[in-house]
Amino acid sequence: MEYDFIIVGAGSAGCVLANRLSADGSHSVLLIEAGRKDGAWTLKIPAAVLSNLKSTRHNWAFRGEPEPELGGRSLQHDRGKTLGGSSSINGMVFIRGHALDFEGWRQAGCEGWGYADVLPYFKRMECYDGGSCDYRGGDGPLKVHRPEPDNPIYHAFQQAGKQAGYPESEDICGYRQEGFATLDRSTHNGERSSTATAFLAPIRGRRNLTVITKALVTKIEIEDGVATGVTFVDAGGTLVTATARCEVVLSAGAVGSPHLLMLSGVGPAAHLSANGVEVKADLPGVGQNLNDHPDFVLKYKCLQPVSIWPQTKLLGRAFAGIQWLINRTGVCASNQFDMVACLRSSAGVEYPDIQLTISPVAVDDESWSPLPEHAFQIHVGLMRAHSRGEITLRDADPKSPPRILANYLKDPRDRDLLRAGVGIVRELVDQPAFAGLCGAEIFPGAAVQADADLDTCFDSHLASQWHLSGTARMGAKTDRGAVVDPEGRVHGIAALRVVDASIMPAATNGNTNSPTIMIAEKLSDAILGAPPLPPLDVAVWQNPNYETSQR
Repeated sequence: MEYDFIIVGAGSAGCVLANRLSADGSHSVLLIEAGRKDGAWTLKIPAAVLSNLKSTRHNWAFRGEPEPELGGRSLQHDRGKTLGGSSSINGMVFIRGHALDFEGWRQAGCEGWGYADVLPYFKRMECYDGGSCDYRGGDGPLKVHRPEPDNPIYHAFQQAGKQAGYPESEDICGYRQEGFATLDRSTHNGERSSTATAFLAPIRGRRNLTVITKALVTKIEIEDGVATGVTFVDAGGTLVTATARCEVVLSAGAVGSPHLLMLSGVGPAAHLSANGVEVKADLPGVGQNLNDHPDFVLKYKCLQPVSIWPQTKLLGRAFAGIQWLINRTGVCASNQFDMVACLRSSAGVEYPDIQLTISPVAVDDESWSPLPEHAFQIHVGLMRAHSRGEITLRDADPKSPPRILANYLKDPRDRDLLRAGVGIVRELVDQPAFAGLCGAEIFPGAAVQADADLDTCFDSHLASQWHLSGTARMGAKTDRGAVVDPEGRVHGIAALRVVDASIMPAATNGNTNSPTIMIAEKLSDAILGAPPLPPLDVAVWQNPNYETSQR
């Protein structure tokens, strides 16, 4: 088996690469995916998110290591295991991040990754149903939908933001991120728009593209400092080696890519040797710098019967399912996150570091079953957490999952930020807009006010937003902690790149799926030797009084 390019992982980035690298027909491309095909109905129905996450059919469902700051709790890290990867099982939230996120990447030594450099690729990848403009793309493969929030809970949330003195944003992916806004999602005509449906499905007939599923890559073949191909176990259990004439591209995600690098001898030398792996390149940064967005949820009774709880009961689910099957509308056509607030936690913070999302139903944190009453919940997400974790080998067996230690709240500043976020939510629900709608605080409860009491709740209930990134970060060759250069090329190994969320120097200020797709779009040009798209210099809003004002 010999190809020009071998792509490991048909996820959010891999499907994009398969599309772009095979486009002109002059290159043969092999796309290898460990999971199965994406034909299940649950992958199409937006409201079936929790069903996908509860199952391991399309989800790696990695079990994390005991978290020292969370009382030893072990969190589950959901990662897509199917065509489309995590874009096929995630919450479909579409946020690019703030312009200053990318300026931070550039200042960290990643030339060509400033906001003006990445904006053309964000535009190229999307087909936004609000139309094309200086900030948005109108004819890209990925369908992006702007919902029309109609639930009174959403309206109260938006109005409460105004009453509390926060700004509004017409488009958090445009001129202004900061404020309360409608939340876009990657759906089209009531169905999920994954990278598998947007980038891969339309080109499956290309004769120069081969897609293999249910195939676990066990090793990158490296000879004399050059990646020559990969070895994988196919669906029938046969060990197969495929050769790459040009490059091997890892797109296995923030967990899979560093894991496979280490299994192949690329990573911290002492750690590899301790696990019996022959060292091909000593790169201490592989698996380090693990970023995530911690999530804490407040739940409230709803005094009016406007939550979607009735639709989650047996008859309600049946009716909603029929409605979706007939015309792709109703509750099942939504991810139930139609509104968002991107806010700054305090004065002196340059741009938003807190994300609030509201859902018109409240669920149990353990079982994810809806609470049996009219209720709603508000998520507090830390978009720029200070804590960093790591991914390490469990052993040298490719079938053994790696160790994932996120180190949530290890940096005490993250607890301060969470407390600030809880305070913001409580101030919002006390606004007149929620009068007659918001009842008692179900969790953590109005009595939980002291820092120590809040910390106890954080320890027992903090969750992940499943935005793992940064474990093979970009940086200059002189940066000892960097794994790849700004074009995704692995330091010290020729013909090997990493193209996925693992190369982010820091997580973006928002859900990470959109910037992961952008990374693949941008680096597909680099792989093909095409000049980058011309930069787009556009205005970006920043609160002129951020140094002295929180809102």
